[in-house]
Amino acid sequence: MGQQQLLLIVLGVIIVGIAVAVGINMFSSSAVDANRDAVTSDLAHLASKAQQHYKKPTTMGGGGNDFNGFTLGTLDQSNTNGGYRLTTTEPTSAGLVTAAPAAAAANTAISAAAQTIYIVGYGGETGRDGTNLVMAYATVTPNAITTAVLN
Repeated sequence: MGQQQLLLIVLGVIIVGIAVAVGINMFSSSAVDANRDAVTSDLAHLASKAQQHYKKPTTMGGGGNDFNGFTLGTLDQSNTNGGYRLTTTEPTSAGLVTAAPAAAAANTAISAAAQTIYIVGYGGETGRDGTNLVMAYATVTPNAITTAVLN
């Protein structure tokens, strides 16, 4: 083979290698975004369950205008998208983790007459910082649900 043919082969291999690297990077980014979206969707669903509990009278097993007694059921604590936990304190980026907390922490009933609760979701993919899991939370009040992404 001539030098020109060898140069074209080397150049072709380099271009294919770059294309494969870019493709892998795009796929990874898409998987993280999809996981983040799925966790946020699950949080909205769980938040609506919390509001339903809030508005249901205590005689029917609800909270009677507070979140007292609200828990996450076994099926609500984790799924293929991630794990979910309840808290009465607003999560911060200082709470980022490399593995979801134990499921036992999820089933902590809200015991105070809380008017605001937080449902934290931990995804299965590594988030934006490249170390910790995807993490988002929903702020649930009697009349509003807002979500925020931490990673």
